[in-house]
Amino acid sequence: MAEKVKKEKAAAKPRTSRVSTKKTATNGSSVSVKSASRTAIAELAYNYWMQRGAQNGQDWQDWLRAERELTSA
Repeated sequence: MAEKVKKEKAAAKPRTSRVSTKKTATNGSSVSVKSASRTAIAELAYNYWMQRGAQNGQDWQDWLRAERELTSA
């Protein structure tokens, strides 16, 4: 009886861009919309958490602040 060999999945490619810009058409015109990667937001939110002395309880505020800063002009 032949043994089955499991194939390993290839590692995911890391994202090279922290902020990407995409165009969406809602009413026939194109609008530029910026979106940040989850990894970039998480890294910045972590930095804010560390700056606050690693205190728990404000994780959403840190996340939203990081998201706002990465997607602003």
